Amino acid sequence: MCSEFMRRVKPYGYDLPEPYLPTTLPWMLVFTGPVHALTYSATPGTYILTGSSDRSIRLYNPSTTVPVSATPTSSYIRHNDPAAKHSSQATSGGIPQGRLIATYTSHAYSVLSLTVSSDNAHFASSGSDRAILLWDVAASAGTSSPIRRIGGAHGHSGRINAVAFAGENDSLLISGGFDTSVRIWDLKSNSARPVMVLDEARDAVQALAVRGCEILSGSVDGKVRSYDVRTGKVTADLVGSPITGLDLTRDGRSVLVSSLGEGVRLFDRADGTCLKTYKGKGRRNAEFRLQPILGGRERWVLGGDEADWGNGGVEGEGEGGGADAKIWVWDLLSGDVARTLRVPWGLREAKGGKKVLGSDGREKKDRAHVATCLAWKEGGWGDTFAVGGTSGVVTVFGRAMKE
Repeated sequence: MCSEFMRRVKPYGYDLPEPYLPTTLPWMLVFTGPVHALTYSATPGTYILTGSSDRSIRLYNPSTTVPVSATPTSSYIRHNDPAAKHSSQATSGGIPQGRLIATYTSHAYSVLSLTVSSDNAHFASSGSDRAILLWDVAASAGTSSPIRRIGGAHGHSGRINAVAFAGENDSLLISGGFDTSVRIWDLKSNSARPVMVLDEARDAVQALAVRGCEILSGSVDGKVRSYDVRTGKVTADLVGSPITGLDLTRDGRSVLVSSLGEGVRLFDRADGTCLKTYKGKGRRNAEFRLQPILGGRERWVLGGDEADWGNGGVEGEGEGGGADAKIWVWDLLSGDVARTLRVPWGLREAKGGKKVLGSDGREKKDRAHVATCLAWKEGGWGDTFAVGGTSGVVTVFGRAMKE
């Protein structure tokens, strides 16, 4: 059985030396509201884009020339916004923060999803305002205005949970929303209408994954649907519980699925078989849209947790004045927990007055810090990864880097 599992899901880099699992806390980026969307730029992954409930999109360069301490302290987060109260200098604990390059502010409500083109020239965003915005990285930075608004009267009728580039030269944009539809937009056309509407889902579409001519969608109706836009073939695999996240393996043969109450599972796309389930004692996912990822050349599976772990894995107040979040790291093949990582809340004063919101826009008064979104540099093949969540802090894990 073990050899069969290895044959079916063995990742490209598995025969190489065990990849480095970043565990230090070199950089912090702080916002005025929970972070719902997080992505690295395309290869070489120099920048990080974030989308927040404060309606802003921020472009950061997390690299720094300031020495990084391998041991995090209790006071190492500083605001990195011109309007913030705190200095952007590195703290006494040796943990600097990333440099804010640009801020984009045209969404009317929370930003829920981001996607970057393969040439890094453009990115697209979607949010609770039912808007899909296409941005030119350089031109839009000065004006904070998108180069195109997609949809309008022919767009989604509810919040848009996911967007992704697709097609040759990223000529298509895929969107999935609360209205249960997946829509395909032709970026080369000036038409306001989508070229295709995929409406098989019976509840909100929460996640998308694209590979070549295939589009995968994950819905609250508990199904993962695969669309081949060349042949028109549609397949649906029943997961059972509302789906919150998808991540395809690089060879496209397997898909990582996160769902409410069922944890994180790896499925064989050929026959829908569940190949592995990733669990952790005390881990909970009953309410938030947690989005797991593959990392370390597909050696690791990473996922967040709704449980309030406090300081050192004990429920309660963390060192930074709020409860800590927790990241689980599993071995892809064995399913064993390889490590757990603590993600601090931030400065004590950063907690005051900040509402914790779920991806549905509702306040979660009984939640402190939940790591909802993760991104690994270069699609899981780089040397750093980033974590964002309800505290409004993005933490970048990795080795110290110098310009």
